[in-house]
Amino acid sequence: MYLLEHDAKTLLAREGVPVPAGCLIDSAKAVATTPLPTAPWVVKGQIAAGGRGKAGIIRKADTIEELHEHAEAILGMTVKGRRVGEVRVEQNVGPAEEAYIALLLDAAAGGVRVIVSAQGGMDVEALPPENIRAETVDADHAALRACLSRLTHDLPVAKAAALRAAGAGLARLFLEREAVLIEVNPLFVKSDGTWIAGDAKLVTDDGALPRQPALRALLEERSTAYPEAALKLEHGCDYVVVDPQGEIGLLTTGAGLSMMLIDELRAAGLKPYNFLDVRTGGLRGETARLVNVLKWISAGPRVRVLLVNIFAGITDLDEFSRLLVEALAQVPELKVPTVARLVGNGLPAAREVLEKAGIHLYTDLDEALAEVRRHLTGH
Repeated sequence: MYLLEHDAKTLLAREGVPVPAGCLIDSAKAVATTPLPTAPWVVKGQIAAGGRGKAGIIRKADTIEELHEHAEAILGMTVKGRRVGEVRVEQNVGPAEEAYIALLLDAAAGGVRVIVSAQGGMDVEALPPENIRAETVDADHAALRACLSRLTHDLPVAKAAALRAAGAGLARLFLEREAVLIEVNPLFVKSDGTWIAGDAKLVTDDGALPRQPALRALLEERSTAYPEAALKLEHGCDYVVVDPQGEIGLLTTGAGLSMMLIDELRAAGLKPYNFLDVRTGGLRGETARLVNVLKWISAGPRVRVLLVNIFAGITDLDEFSRLLVEALAQVPELKVPTVARLVGNGLPAAREVLEKAGIHLYTDLDEALAEVRRHLTGH
């Protein structure tokens, strides 16, 4: 789960990492009724993406009139395919030097990659390689602290101290919250040696949510900001709208297989509506998950056909097909033809079940896609 900056900073503050005082608002009118930090301010559009400054959704405000104007302009903007529904209004920390620090999971090396730089800000990616220091170490508090000491030993004293102190708090959060990535850019370092996290990026492992009550509570409280993660937590499957104008609803299982199917559809000039890993092994003889998925797909304003693509290993396709037919009957609002491509255990029985329901079963993907195209073109 890619946390919005406001939520990431809330978690950082709980770990003792200083962050600018700030509040969250979802409308320009709320400026007048929300307790604000002390002026001057920075108005920051909240989307789960980097490059917000260059995209124009981070703006400074010295007066309440400017604050209102910026909030009104930023809210509702679409940046990198994401609509800005909230802005964080935070205190402008004033003049400071910038540094950079990040910790990310290095799965290939089986450790944590620590990256630091005495420079930070919007152009950090353009820094020459010699200005970036990195090392991969064990996922252990002591190892991370030692790594930070090595990486910062010859940096300017104030920045080195700030990076080590910030890194200690970030490492604690990274390990205890089972994060995939934590990045602070910029880390503001004041002339008096104090420091503060100017921006924060935090990505957590959705699979760890059952072990993370604080993150679950955040997700439940802020479910409208994280609809896909909330759906997964509540319903046990992954569902993402990949194209609001997509024409093909996908009922699929297996994350890799589903992503590959989306790529194949797009390469063929077709427009999938959603990504889905329905996880057929978790249906447990109930139609509830399938019904929910079909209802979500029915909300697609341009969906014209449902493509079912299931490659079954331990899943019994006979049982799956019966559940699918029952679920389709419970979602009459999905008034589109169904094309089913199934491969695996229980195929003959599944074919019989689907044929009785008027759904032809394909085992070849190309043939199924040809049928999808016929429904879209009308011939």
